[in-house]
Amino acid sequence: MPKYTRSVCVFCGSRPGARPGYVAAARGTGAMLAARGWRLVYGAGDVGLMGEVARAAQAAGGETFGVIPLHLIGKEIGKRDISTFVVTETMHERKKVMYMNSDAIVVLPGGAGTLDELFEVVTWRQIGLHSKPIFLLNAEGYWNPLLAMAQAVIDEGFAEPALANYMLPVPDLAALEAALAAALG
Repeated sequence: MPKYTRSVCVFCGSRPGARPGYVAAARGTGAMLAARGWRLVYGAGDVGLMGEVARAAQAAGGETFGVIPLHLIGKEIGKRDISTFVVTETMHERKKVMYMNSDAIVVLPGGAGTLDELFEVVTWRQIGLHSKPIFLLNAEGYWNPLLAMAQAVIDEGFAEPALANYMLPVPDLAALEAALAAALG
């Protein structure tokens, strides 16, 4: 019987980023998930923000479910000491396994891969394939340009106004915890 009650998928960078606040957000997210009894579902890497969130969850006694494509095991240093370590053939399969094993999605700062993960689940939500909440932890205001771009997409008629409700920004860890608690019951 699992120790966790819900699972939260965290998409985030395989690099630490330029600001200490990004690492702090990752560590805080991992620790908070474990403290709440929520399983971390993430990209199974032991580098960057991915490694930070997983190590923090582990240190706090949390369950960790990592998914990594075969071709990234070396580059992202596949973290094999987690609760569950899944290897996929492709990046797309990785995203699907992560999504299918989670009840909510949290997106921390990251690069192109993180944006790819975010936009895939937002697109799936937009076309009605799921209704899972997607939270953007806006550490250091990182997501402000993306949120402005999403509003421009709406303003220019390329998406319905509902798009703005699919990526829910939260300013800090306390707000993220409250939003997840409300969403997960």
